Amino acid sequence: MKRNYWPLFFIAIFSFAFGMIVWTINSAIKVPVNQDETFLSSYHDVDRDYNKIVNSNKAFEKKYKLELTINKKTFDLEYKDMFLAQRAIEEKSKHKDIFNNGQNIIKVAVLDKKTDTFIKDFDIKIRVSRPTSHEHTVDLLNKDFSKNENGYDVSIVLPFKGNWNITGKIALGSDIGYFYIKSNAI
Repeated sequence: MKRNYWPLFFIAIFSFAFGMIVWTINSAIKVPVNQDETFLSSYHDVDRDYNKIVNSNKAFEKKYKLELTINKKTFDLEYKDMFLAQRAIEEKSKHKDIFNNGQNIIKVAVLDKKTDTFIKDFDIKIRVSRPTSHEHTVDLLNKDFSKNENGYDVSIVLPFKGNWNITGKIALGSDIGYFYIKSNAI
């Protein structure tokens, strides 16, 4: 009598496929989920309000000049890094290697373009985070900064080499400037 092994082969393939589905779901459940909080908002809010953010930056830049200095490298209201993949930093970004593994100095100053003087009081919200997890995120507000002659400065420690992002907003009354810079610590 001749045996037909096709049903066993079908059961084996089905069992393997079902096992892989269960394994995939189980693995995905164990991975932590980190919300993308570009500009300190959920990605839903950024998607919905992106044009408002760009227009807010344009209005802010007509009146003020932001000087965000990270370890002696100064930036304006940069936000176009949000369109780059983290790997593109190594090839295309001018923001490469701005952080140090260890001690970092961040200075924030705002220049009034009409009077050509530095503004002494403004609201700051900054987040320095790893793109892969929020485990070592550093959130900074005015109270975390020291006042200097032109604005505010703070010293933070980044415990790892690798990719880091800095995002935040500067507010002067109803004028808000947003920034987002992808970089890495060396």
